[in-house]
Amino acid sequence: MPLEKRPDRHPEPANGRQRPEREDRRHHGSDDFFGLDVDSLSPRAQLTTALAIIIPVALSGVLLFALTNVWWIWFTFFWVAFPAFGLLVRGVAGLSEGRTALASGNGKERELLGALRERGELTPAEAAMETSLSVSEADRMLRELAEGGHLQVRVRGGGLFYSLWERDEKGRSEGM
Repeated sequence: MPLEKRPDRHPEPANGRQRPEREDRRHHGSDDFFGLDVDSLSPRAQLTTALAIIIPVALSGVLLFALTNVWWIWFTFFWVAFPAFGLLVRGVAGLSEGRTALASGNGKERELLGALRERGELTPAEAAMETSLSVSEADRMLRELAEGGHLQVRVRGGGLFYSLWERDEKGRSEGM
């Protein structure tokens, strides 16, 4: 009688997303928080999830201590707060990282200004070659910076050349 071969893994779920086995997640370093893959959660969602666990646990502890003689029961389910504190810290850290990324400015604009500083003068096409911007993106950004008075514009041979304002001997930008 022939034996039927069974697959060595479970079939894919109906939604098409494969979930590794619990043992696989533990060995591959993926974080699992009460069945949630916290790596896929935004910092705000991590913070909300942590607070959704910590607040009821803390509130029940206060009520058990204040109103009953069975306060010791709180210690039996208090363990769920420990991973929630870790998730809370992770969410707060993620939110603060997001703010510093915003404060550092637009990466493409910074890249464009760096190319301007290195080359001294650029056309939109040259800016596209020096940076990861397309010609239309570089043209738009250079035009906006020039309209804001941040760049000097020169016309030569029918082309627009953008440059940073030159500094005088006292370190002030000319034309400002």
